[in-house]
Amino acid sequence: MKDKINELKKEFEVKVNEIKTMKELNDLKTLYLGKKGPVAELSSMMRELSVEEKKEFGSLLNGLKQELNLSINNVRARLEEEELNRRLESEKIDITLPSTKVNFGSVHPLTKVIDEIEELFISMGYDVVEGPEVETDMYNFEKLNLPKGHPARDAQDSFYITEELLLRTQTSPVQARVMDANTEKSSIRVICPGKVYRRDDDDATHSHQFTQIEGLVIDKDISLAHLKGTLEVFAKKLFGEDREIRLRPSFFPFTEPSLEVDVSCSKCGGSGCPVCKGTGWIEILGSGMVHPNVLRNCGYDPEVYTGFAFGIGPERVAMLKYGISDIRAFYTNDMRFLNDFNRVEGSDK
Repeated sequence: MKDKINELKKEFEVKVNEIKTMKELNDLKTLYLGKKGPVAELSSMMRELSVEEKKEFGSLLNGLKQELNLSINNVRARLEEEELNRRLESEKIDITLPSTKVNFGSVHPLTKVIDEIEELFISMGYDVVEGPEVETDMYNFEKLNLPKGHPARDAQDSFYITEELLLRTQTSPVQARVMDANTEKSSIRVICPGKVYRRDDDDATHSHQFTQIEGLVIDKDISLAHLKGTLEVFAKKLFGEDREIRLRPSFFPFTEPSLEVDVSCSKCGGSGCPVCKGTGWIEILGSGMVHPNVLRNCGYDPEVYTGFAFGIGPERVAMLKYGISDIRAFYTNDMRFLNDFNRVEGSDK
């Protein structure tokens, strides 16, 4: 038995030293250590041996297996190293070759403005809440003091899917959903960003799809002074510390009183120029005190709670902030527009 093991070992050493490829190595391993190989045959012969002979032969056989596996592993390591060296040689990089320009993406100006507005209001204690873009007539209009047949519905010419479902025309329904969901009827401080849809002819200043960020504050003893202070912080943060705001009376069905908000022109400083059409002021958003009917429709007692709301158009803010003249540029996916914006931002990419 011992002679057979030694003979098998010498035979294997000759063959393993002739191995040139990994396939040859795997085939050799299968040939000698496989289920039908000579090592397996030697193992089957142990049935014919006595107990003492089995101990001695078993020890020799285990030693043989270990030596064969060690030889195989050594050859595998050698082959892998040779393959690695060949790859390193063939894939060598010529550092004298000119580099290839890599095009980098950039943050879309509209995304940048939305993020900036969200960060500002989060720092003021607001929560960011989102809602469905396919909305019910109840939340999009009726909860917001716009019952069926109300003439103000025409001004928001809507994309209806069914008689009771439509693409939302504003993010105000998210505010109504927040008020409804607040079963404790406690204070609320949220902003609601998202896409909205209205039937409109697309041109340089209008789009059938655009974004809104609406804000809502509900609490006891909320007044116009709180609204004005909030909007002043917003205007100075987005347009510069030297900017001022102006409030003008307006009308929105869901607020009373309602206010249009202007910011002093950053181009002329308020003296009048083509950008502000000679007025020194640029309209930036609508706002007002939450209408008592809206509070009542959402379960709040208008005798106890008051609140204010405002609606910001991020496209308009971005156009004013970065001097963008055509709202369609936000949606055409033109890389030249993004590259121009990168240069405005001083990017080195």
